[in-house]
Amino acid sequence: MAKLYVVATPIGNLQDWSPRAVETLKNADLIAAEDTRVTGKLCQIHGIHTPLTSCHQHNEGSKGEYLAEKMAAEDLTVALTTDAGTPCISDPGYALVKACIERGIEAQPVPGCCAAIAALSVSGFDTREFTFYGFLPREKKDLREKLREIAGGTPVAVVHESPFRVTDLVETIRDEIPEARLSVSCDLTKLHEKTIQGNPEEVLQRLKDNPKTEKGEYCLVLDLHGVPRPAPEEDRTAATPEARIIDLMIREGLTLRDAQNELILRGEKKNAVKQAALTLKRMFEEKE
Repeated sequence: MAKLYVVATPIGNLQDWSPRAVETLKNADLIAAEDTRVTGKLCQIHGIHTPLTSCHQHNEGSKGEYLAEKMAAEDLTVALTTDAGTPCISDPGYALVKACIERGIEAQPVPGCCAAIAALSVSGFDTREFTFYGFLPREKKDLREKLREIAGGTPVAVVHESPFRVTDLVETIRDEIPEARLSVSCDLTKLHEKTIQGNPEEVLQRLKDNPKTEKGEYCLVLDLHGVPRPAPEEDRTAATPEARIIDLMIREGLTLRDAQNELILRGEKKNAVKQAALTLKRMFEEKE
């Protein structure tokens, strides 16, 4: 009877791969790999000689349908792998799993490594509730909007980021959610694994001070306990990044004028800062 095994692979340390995962790949009729070269090296190390075929983000729509049809017709057992970690979690595989389920083919997990779960486990945050967002939008405007959405969601959020964009992401988090706490993990399970924690400003500075920041893959955990919920729609003009930062500075003891000047010194646009300060001043006056 046809069957699909969704097999997690190591994210760095080869010793994290379970004997069950190795046996599953050995006994499968075919391995559907994100990259046959990457999974091929893994197979070579463990003496696995099962044929491989590619199933990646650019072909998984058509390839998933094709493989599911072939599995049903020939009663094949297929093992699905990604380059590192668990298939379908910010990686290809969804289309094949969906196509198999639609044809009555059982999909069974062979669990193992997942960068998001590994990062959560060492964050030190209360992770009884969390939301996984994968990679966030690249465009600044879209990123800001997504972070505002995240700030209004569950108490803990997990995201992935490239080493080339992680500094920009943390900088935007500082602007949008300055009250958040961060746990930023890089090169999980690898030789130079590192996790740094603190508020966005502290983490940003450590990233900027590290000449090797642009190496390795990043997983960020945001602790949003205590972060103010986004303003209601009628107060949306006051919920600009500049207004939120000024408001936080005021609550920490600065005057409105000092907070405004401090933000301008950080390099924020003067007009945007002044408009935010004016809006906050009007709000304060209305509450008096």
